[in-house]
Amino acid sequence: MDPCRKSTRRDVLRLGALGLTLPQWFALSQAAPAPPASADRCFGRAKSCILVFAWGGLSHIDTFDLKLEAGSDIKSAFRSIPTTLPGYRVCEHLPQLARQVHRMTLIRSMHHDAPSHRSAAYWNLTGHAPVHPDKNWPRSRKDWPAIGSMVSYANRDVASRLPGAVALPYPIFDGGMANGQHAGFLGLQHDPVIVKPPGGTPYEGKSPVMGHISLEPIEGVDHQRLVSRRSLLENLGRPMGTAADGAASMHYRDRAVDMLLDPKTRRAFDLRHEPARQHERYGTHICGQSMLMARNLALAGVPLVTVYAAAGDLNGSKGAHFDTHGNGYARLRDHMLPPLDQALSGLLDDLHESQAIDETLVVLLTEFGRTPKVKGDGGRDHYPHCYTVGLAGAGVSEGLLYGASDKQGAFPARKPTSPADVHATIFHALGIPPDLLLRDHLGRPFPMCDGRVVPVFG
Repeated sequence: MDPCRKSTRRDVLRLGALGLTLPQWFALSQAAPAPPASADRCFGRAKSCILVFAWGGLSHIDTFDLKLEAGSDIKSAFRSIPTTLPGYRVCEHLPQLARQVHRMTLIRSMHHDAPSHRSAAYWNLTGHAPVHPDKNWPRSRKDWPAIGSMVSYANRDVASRLPGAVALPYPIFDGGMANGQHAGFLGLQHDPVIVKPPGGTPYEGKSPVMGHISLEPIEGVDHQRLVSRRSLLENLGRPMGTAADGAASMHYRDRAVDMLLDPKTRRAFDLRHEPARQHERYGTHICGQSMLMARNLALAGVPLVTVYAAAGDLNGSKGAHFDTHGNGYARLRDHMLPPLDQALSGLLDDLHESQAIDETLVVLLTEFGRTPKVKGDGGRDHYPHCYTVGLAGAGVSEGLLYGASDKQGAFPARKPTSPADVHATIFHALGIPPDLLLRDHLGRPFPMCDGRVVPVFG
């Protein structure tokens, strides 16, 4: 079998998405033009994806898309440093990632039209345009599902004690729980399981009050007693509410108990067995420990793990996130870039050393960039018209700079790329046809993604 191909279950998904019989599929395959050989080889190469989401809007001009020839009203105050890619330079506060660029593809031509955090995050986390691009709206089961939930749905025929999608260390919040983090119209059974790494990592602000599943042993409840409690719950029958709500609640309850009962599953969520050098490599901050847990979960078989990358609390006007309207240089230098640099670099090094990188897709995503024009204190405002994202592993080209922004970093100059295109690329790597049909809350069929696969596979 071609090592870039996954099991024949993926082909069944493709057939189901198109509504074709097997003879019809073969006939269509013969008639359709062949995709580029490199992309076709890498369909389904990734067994899992780790999605690192830099909440707040990572400034492209102060990190990966420096405008060294621009005026002082645009150019970053940070020095540039060379990378492992000849002629390409990044911010001085990304020294470890500067040594990883030859392993990555950087897309510097991302764009959309949503200027608010929640609408922009929704676009990037679901791959679909928000109904209200410039303002918040209450999240609901009418929303499009998060990418992890769509991957969970596509893998629903796979028997596993592990959840179909995991998010950590806690949800993102901006005037309410941000849209695009749960399963939307796919229902509760495909909501990502939210966990946080164990240990003394700091939690402040709104984030800690959000719900998590804890896999810590319950004091006074041994394995046999937990089995007995599960039997009692099953005998009590279905929860109150609609049939759909009851089925979903029972599914979620059973999944949590299964995870508690299975030693291998609990071990995947437990960082205490990791050697000290691993903790130090990723960083003992919340960003590093979340990324280390994401690595364990991906290698254990969780198909998509989302890490909301932060140095501390993700929420509130002074949270440790990338929303750098004011005091931007200091916040990036002292609080935000060092943890991201260490954790993401540690993840890439780790995956390469174990050779798991061949079957693990790593994606660095954010909701938007920051304005080309800089304020006096280094702050920049929301800017969706141009930003940078990164991909690595699972057949993605190494050392590729895909697309480019203009001289001010204001708009794509070459190869404009949308959030839907990135989603199509992730689905392709995971062996999921981007046009797999989903049904919304009214039962209407929609393709999971309307983007195109970005030609980034080597």
